[in-house]
Amino acid sequence: MRKQILIVGAGFSGMWAALSAARLLEKEANPNIDITVIAPQPELRVRPRFYENAVETLVAPLQPLFDVTGVNFLRGTVSQILPASKEVSCTDASGETRLQRYDRLVLASGSHVNRSQVAGAQAHAFDLDQLESAAVLEKHLQSLASQPESEARNTVVVCGGGFTGIEMALELPGRLRDIFGAEAKTRVVVVERGPQPGSRYSNALRNVIVEASAELGVEWQVNADVESVNASGVTLKDGRTIASQTVIWTVGVQANDLTTQIDAPRDRQGRLHVNANLQVVGYDDIYATGDVAYAATDDKGNHALMTCQHAILLGKFAGNNAAASLLDVAPLPYRQENYVTCLDLGAWGAVYTEGWDQQVKLTRAEAKKLKLSITRELIYPPKADKAVAFEIADPLAPFV
Repeated sequence: MRKQILIVGAGFSGMWAALSAARLLEKEANPNIDITVIAPQPELRVRPRFYENAVETLVAPLQPLFDVTGVNFLRGTVSQILPASKEVSCTDASGETRLQRYDRLVLASGSHVNRSQVAGAQAHAFDLDQLESAAVLEKHLQSLASQPESEARNTVVVCGGGFTGIEMALELPGRLRDIFGAEAKTRVVVVERGPQPGSRYSNALRNVIVEASAELGVEWQVNADVESVNASGVTLKDGRTIASQTVIWTVGVQANDLTTQIDAPRDRQGRLHVNANLQVVGYDDIYATGDVAYAATDDKGNHALMTCQHAILLGKFAGNNAAASLLDVAPLPYRQENYVTCLDLGAWGAVYTEGWDQQVKLTRAEAKKLKLSITRELIYPPKADKAVAFEIADPLAPFV
């Protein structure tokens, strides 16, 4: 019987896992192993750009790329993992439930925002979590111009001051000007649990965030926790309220719930602990990658973050190593020594840092140019050219 590498998810990590596995199979001239990707659609949704306008255009087709590289695609949604029988249960495009067997499973099912811990957030807050929810937010923002003018209409509250919250918040002044006109008085407020804006980042990066926020008029409510959200706005735990028709939730990111079906250690975000080869602890035949993997990037105590930057390389190593284990080829231990950030700061520009200590290297227009290059070119899938795709899919190829 032919061997089967099954990849759950077609995001950055799942796509690169498939291409990396296909690359190694061709290199080893082994035609007796199939690679199948299961996902709701054969497209890459460019999630790092969901704070932008025209969100429904931020997708890239994957079927031509899979066709030319010999990767099978199964349109469906996985609901259950059955490690004992080496199968997953999924609902296919026709609505039928079916079992799909595997010899090696690569779990690349991503993450989601959890709003269930705060009263009213599920019903009344928007998010950028998925293409569909980001599109709902965009449609809502555009509809505000037809609403009667009020403080609540003209105020947007962003809950959470992490990277997603910052990029969304600093993009909003420009978007609101486009919606209401340049003369409208608008307000963007970031609610942040920490003691200062960007408090979890380096002093150098934090100073840039503060400067950009001040120049764009973005307010920060620090040392603040959200008690509840309703149709009128948010109530903070200290009793203060902020009137707003638009509350955007960006905190509480958790690994996909499929991780709970594997009896293995997980971190507080639900990510499965993996070894250097990205095998789930206790399961030689299951690999975790991207946002579902708690993976050491180096020997200094750093671990991969839930970012596109880490997901891409994690996918390349996971796919390679899943194929290597079936080919009796030595695996490649995952390493990602270099860490950079490139944070979009709206009309102010952007900021680019290097290293885990986040040394600021570029700001404003220079950093913005780099940010656009990354998000509009670098992270997109390669052309439907097998040679080019396989060259980039090599885990040891230079990675920017």
